[in-house]
Amino acid sequence: MSTKIRLQRHGKKGYPFYHLVVADSRAKRDGRFIEKLGTYNPNTNPATIDINFDRTLHWVTVGAEMTNTARAILSYKGVLFKNHLLRGVKKGALTEADVEKKFEAWLKEKEAKIAGKAEGHLSAQAKADAERLKLEKEANEARAKELAAKNAPEVEEEEAPVAEETATEEAPATEEAPQEEAPAEKEDDNKEEA
Repeated sequence: MSTKIRLQRHGKKGYPFYHLVVADSRAKRDGRFIEKLGTYNPNTNPATIDINFDRTLHWVTVGAEMTNTARAILSYKGVLFKNHLLRGVKKGALTEADVEKKFEAWLKEKEAKIAGKAEGHLSAQAKADAERLKLEKEANEARAKELAAKNAPEVEEEEAPVAEETATEEAPATEEAPQEEAPAEKEDDNKEEA
């Protein structure tokens, strides 16, 4: 029987959550499995990976095949590196103490990288929030100026009646001319009737 380490999809639509399992290679993706090794949540930043390190290392050492994604996850957690170091012990190139020392050094370096990435993500998010607030304040100030300008024309309306007075003074002169023409038209109508 060929065993495979692979991901089993769970979660809801658009929000996946995976179980890392050892299954028969002939079984369905979300079907029967031999053992659950851990979980993988890609929705967080950085992704959350919880695995049973010892059992996963056992399955890798006995020759379980891995899918590409499962291989990347196990490499990220150090299972493949530890397996590589343990092969060196079998060949006589390393001792158990050397293996533990090298693996602990690698693990500290990896944790520092992960912490740095998480801090960088948080600082970038804080910077984006500050920029968004700044733009929002500018937009609010612009709206306040527009409202002030909208309310300000009341003062300008007082000046407008002065201009209307000059216009009304000119209007009667133009209105007098049509009044004179109208009686002339009435006279023409009277002549036609006679």
